[in-house]
Amino acid sequence: MDTTLAAWLVIAVAIAFANLPFLNERVFGFIPVKPALGKAHAKYFVVRLLELFVLYFVVGGLARLLETQIGNAFTQTWEFYAITACLFVVLAFPGFVGRYLLKRKTARPA
Repeated sequence: MDTTLAAWLVIAVAIAFANLPFLNERVFGFIPVKPALGKAHAKYFVVRLLELFVLYFVVGGLARLLETQIGNAFTQTWEFYAITACLFVVLAFPGFVGRYLLKRKTARPA
Protein backbone atom coordinates (compact mmCIF):
# COMPACT_ATOMS: atom_id res chain seq x y z
CA MET A 1 0.00 0.00 0.00
CA ASP A 2 1.22 3.48 -0.81
CA THR A 3 2.18 5.67 2.17
CA THR A 4 0.01 8.55 0.97
CA LEU A 5 -3.03 6.31 0.62
CA ALA A 6 -2.41 4.81 4.06
CA ALA A 7 -2.12 8.26 5.63
CA TRP A 8 -5.37 9.48 4.04
CA LEU A 9 -7.10 6.26 5.05
CA VAL A 10 -6.10 6.76 8.69
CA ILE A 11 -7.24 10.40 8.58
CA ALA A 12 -10.62 9.49 7.06
CA VAL A 13 -11.20 6.68 9.56
CA ALA A 14 -10.15 8.97 12.43
CA ILE A 15 -12.66 11.64 11.37
CA ALA A 16 -15.44 9.07 11.04
CA PHE A 17 -14.68 7.29 14.32
CA ALA A 18 -14.19 10.53 16.27
CA ASN A 19 -17.70 11.68 15.34
CA LEU A 20 -19.39 8.28 15.65
CA PRO A 21 -20.22 8.54 19.39
CA PHE A 22 -22.07 11.82 18.83
CA LEU A 23 -23.96 10.94 15.66
CA ASN A 24 -26.11 8.07 16.93
CA GLU A 25 -27.68 6.67 20.08
CA ARG A 26 -26.07 3.24 19.75
CA VAL A 27 -22.83 2.23 21.43
CA PHE A 28 -20.12 1.81 18.79
CA GLY A 29 -22.78 2.31 16.16
CA PHE A 30 -24.50 -1.07 16.57
CA ILE A 31 -25.35 -1.83 20.24
CA PRO A 32 -28.78 -0.32 21.03
CA VAL A 33 -29.36 1.54 24.31
CA LYS A 34 -32.79 2.05 25.82
CA PRO A 35 -33.55 5.68 26.73
CA ALA A 36 -34.25 6.50 30.35
CA LEU A 37 -37.65 7.89 31.29
CA GLY A 38 -37.92 11.55 30.36
CA LYS A 39 -34.49 11.68 28.73
CA ALA A 40 -33.97 13.03 25.24
CA HIS A 41 -30.75 11.06 24.75
CA ALA A 42 -30.31 7.35 25.37
CA LYS A 43 -26.55 7.50 25.89
CA TYR A 44 -25.03 9.48 28.73
CA PHE A 45 -22.12 11.82 28.04
CA VAL A 46 -19.75 9.56 30.01
CA VAL A 47 -20.64 6.65 27.72
CA ARG A 48 -19.84 8.83 24.71
CA LEU A 49 -16.44 9.75 26.20
CA LEU A 50 -15.65 6.12 26.95
CA GLU A 51 -16.63 5.21 23.41
CA LEU A 52 -14.39 8.00 22.08
CA PHE A 53 -11.52 6.66 24.20
CA VAL A 54 -11.91 3.12 22.86
CA LEU A 55 -12.25 4.30 19.25
CA TYR A 56 -9.04 6.33 19.64
CA PHE A 57 -7.17 3.09 20.31
CA VAL A 58 -8.94 1.33 17.43
CA VAL A 59 -7.73 4.04 15.03
CA GLY A 60 -4.27 3.83 16.60
CA GLY A 61 -4.22 0.08 16.04
CA LEU A 62 -5.21 0.55 12.41
CA ALA A 63 -2.47 3.14 11.96
CA ARG A 64 0.07 0.85 13.58
CA LEU A 65 -1.02 -2.05 11.35
CA LEU A 66 -0.68 0.06 8.21
CA GLU A 67 2.70 1.35 9.36
CA THR A 68 4.04 -2.17 9.84
CA GLN A 69 2.73 -3.17 6.40
CA ILE A 70 4.63 -0.30 4.78
CA GLY A 71 7.90 -0.76 6.64
CA ASN A 72 9.38 -0.66 10.12
CA ALA A 73 7.09 0.64 12.86
CA PHE A 74 8.67 3.39 14.92
CA THR A 75 8.57 3.41 18.70
CA GLN A 76 6.50 6.22 20.18
CA THR A 77 6.79 8.10 23.46
CA TRP A 78 4.09 9.66 25.61
CA GLU A 79 4.27 12.94 23.65
CA PHE A 80 3.03 11.20 20.51
CA TYR A 81 0.03 9.73 22.30
CA ALA A 82 -0.79 13.04 24.01
CA ILE A 83 -0.76 14.90 20.69
CA THR A 84 -2.77 12.29 18.80
CA ALA A 85 -5.35 12.08 21.61
CA CYS A 86 -5.79 15.87 21.49
CA LEU A 87 -6.08 15.71 17.71
CA PHE A 88 -8.71 12.98 17.99
CA VAL A 89 -10.73 15.15 20.39
CA VAL A 90 -10.47 18.08 17.97
CA LEU A 91 -11.70 15.85 15.14
CA ALA A 92 -14.72 14.98 17.33
CA PHE A 93 -15.71 18.64 17.70
CA PRO A 94 -18.23 18.75 14.79
CA GLY A 95 -20.13 15.80 16.22
CA PHE A 96 -20.08 17.34 19.71
CA VAL A 97 -21.43 20.64 18.37
CA GLY A 98 -24.15 18.88 16.44
CA ARG A 99 -25.21 16.85 19.47
CA TYR A 100 -24.99 19.36 22.32
CA LEU A 101 -24.57 22.94 21.12
CA LEU A 102 -26.97 23.37 18.20
CA LYS A 103 -30.50 24.41 19.05
CA ARG A 104 -33.15 21.92 18.03
CA LYS A 105 -36.36 23.04 16.41
CA THR A 106 -39.29 22.07 18.56
CA ALA A 107 -42.82 21.65 17.35
CA ARG A 108 -45.08 24.54 18.34
CA PRO A 109 -48.38 23.67 19.93
CA ALA A 110 -51.34 24.42 17.66
